[in-house]
Amino acid sequence: MIIDGKETRPLILNADGFSIRVLDQRQLPWAIEWADIADAETAALAIRQMWVRGAPMLAVTGAYGLCMALRLDASDANLARTYDMLFRTRPTAVNLQGALNAIVAAVKPLPPELRAAAGYARAAELCDADARDCEAIGRSGLPLIEAIAKQRPGKPVNVLTHCNAGALATFAYGTATAPIYLAHEAGIPVHVWVDETRPRNQGASLTAFELSQHGVPHTIIADNAGGLLMQRGEVDLCFVGVDRVTRNGDAINKVGTYLKALAAHDTGVPFYVAMPFTSFDPLTATGADVEIEERSAEEVTHILGVDGAGQRQTIRIANPGSAAANPAFDVTPARLVTGYLTERGSLTLGDLQRRAAIGHIDR
Repeated sequence: MIIDGKETRPLILNADGFSIRVLDQRQLPWAIEWADIADAETAALAIRQMWVRGAPMLAVTGAYGLCMALRLDASDANLARTYDMLFRTRPTAVNLQGALNAIVAAVKPLPPELRAAAGYARAAELCDADARDCEAIGRSGLPLIEAIAKQRPGKPVNVLTHCNAGALATFAYGTATAPIYLAHEAGIPVHVWVDETRPRNQGASLTAFELSQHGVPHTIIADNAGGLLMQRGEVDLCFVGVDRVTRNGDAINKVGTYLKALAAHDTGVPFYVAMPFTSFDPLTATGADVEIEERSAEEVTHILGVDGAGQRQTIRIANPGSAAANPAFDVTPARLVTGYLTERGSLTLGDLQRRAAIGHIDR
């Protein structure tokens, strides 16, 4: 991603060779602050409290957390204990489990004295693989933007996205934003409708921040405005990320995605899910079988912002004494998804199911 004109990654291995430094997404867009993570417990806290978020980023943070635990105690018992602690932080996203499984597979056959080094090497590979996957996802989606641009020379292609599935959540171009960035770099006029994405406002704060850093034209909109824009013909494509796609093609993503998919289906706007293939979960039959994370009600009743003096403040916006519920994800049925943009190409539901049938998936 780009910050102040410089290319960087939102997670880096520190010079000590074992701790990591992550861009603290809770502080954006008001301040650019980095946080050090030196043990598995802090890694779990960072994932749970959303210092990091986005399926690939929290997956790799979990992977490094497991490595930190092995550095202190490489026993099978500690491996299992730490695995379970990290896995339970965000149960909806399948990538976290996939990354933890990758570390276990790399270290389990080895004697304890070799496990930590092998784990760190595998975690670094996961970072580099994600960067390659993000660019490939962008290449899968770029022709969709190019085709619309050719039909309307000189006019911007309008893409609507929900939540943040961008460079902050990955190690390169993001997933849903990857085709947008590649189009922008190729000189294709593109404009992004950025859902605010309540209750944590990842769109208004994170997606808008990184698009502005990259110089991509964009407009923040209220979550409920997308349907009207589609009715007006002001949305050409919808690109969203995903935390898990089940065997039948259901997409589990940030709550509010389902409503966008319904509006897109009703108005004939193509609706694409962008994802690394590791987000495909052929072992889970449907979205109804996925545990939906329930987060703190305070995320709904309160909001973080900056006052006139530039000071960050958390204020209550809901009626005192009223209960609030905060399901963090929803399920978009496969019938509403036009296609799946992956590092292996733009795939149909049939493609995903055929790959599942022959066991064509890497974990």
